[in-house]
Amino acid sequence: MAKRRSLEVPSSDALQRMEEEFRRETPGPRSAVAPIAQIAAETAAIHDPRPPEARAEAARDRAEAAAFRDAQGRGLVMLDLLLDEIEPDALVRDRMVIDAAELDELQLAISRNGLRLPIEVFPRPGESRPWGLLSGYRRLMAVRALRDINRDGRYDRIKAVARDPQAMGGTFAAMVEENEIRAALSHYERGRIAVIAAQQGAFPNAEAAVDALFPVASKAKRSKIRSFALIFEELGDMLKFPETLREKDGLRLAQALRDGAEAPLREALADHAPISADDEAALIATTLDTLAAPAPDPRKGGRPKRTPGPRAVASSGFIIEAQEEPDGWVIRLGGPRRADRALVDELVRQLQYLLDKPD
Repeated sequence: MAKRRSLEVPSSDALQRMEEEFRRETPGPRSAVAPIAQIAAETAAIHDPRPPEARAEAARDRAEAAAFRDAQGRGLVMLDLLLDEIEPDALVRDRMVIDAAELDELQLAISRNGLRLPIEVFPRPGESRPWGLLSGYRRLMAVRALRDINRDGRYDRIKAVARDPQAMGGTFAAMVEENEIRAALSHYERGRIAVIAAQQGAFPNAEAAVDALFPVASKAKRSKIRSFALIFEELGDMLKFPETLREKDGLRLAQALRDGAEAPLREALADHAPISADDEAALIATTLDTLAAPAPDPRKGGRPKRTPGPRAVASSGFIIEAQEEPDGWVIRLGGPRRADRALVDELVRQLQYLLDKPD
């Protein structure tokens, strides 16, 4: 039988030596930095002759530059631009008419109190004027007028905010949204800018442009805008005072255009050349009054007119009526009594017999 070994409890000194050996042989906690990142950082530090403090400052500069670009893109940074750096006609403007009195009033306010609200611009890389005007056309025109009057350098520059038009739904949408908020557009101006946006390829057609440019408008309002877009498409080159068209008159004109009245309207406008908005409205109304009313289109809804047919009263009390409709005849069986299914089946068989008989 094997002799058992006796176990001895290690001394405190022996335990301490064992713990120190265990610590030396066991790796510490894993670093939070990925090995490849740590190697890249060490390599960059080897090839970067700058001291650690300089490298840290450069990293802060890069972070601050990125934050500045982000703030600038979100419109949180004010720019001070030369007027000649801004192209006011980079976009076709939705606002057709600028009231001279309002412009003079704005010009006077800026000369007294400065420009309280900056304009909005978007970048045009590679262009002679690197910034395009997005919103603030009247403000820009007022400051330009002040520069031309004073010529002392006070109005050579203007405060502006840079925008990313695509982040705002596109340049046309951003411009329309700004004008809808600050100064309501007429239906004709809305329809006009929708057509122009479609013609310039921003949208596949005017219908889609209206939906995209006026997304919060009601269905009825968008329908009205489409009517005025049609007026711009067919008579925009002939009308001299289209922005004064009243809603009721514009909708009547659009319906006439849908019914084929473009040619006589263009002829009337070319022959008479109205000299005022009232003159033009009266000419259009007179022309529309003289046009013959078009034949109703059954596809546009409503109950078509029916031609009365023969009618007979049976001795049993049933009333037989025949009605002519666009697609054929309808025979109705009525009266004080209600026909049952068996009687109707028999009537159908009798009709078939009559129709099957040779001529």
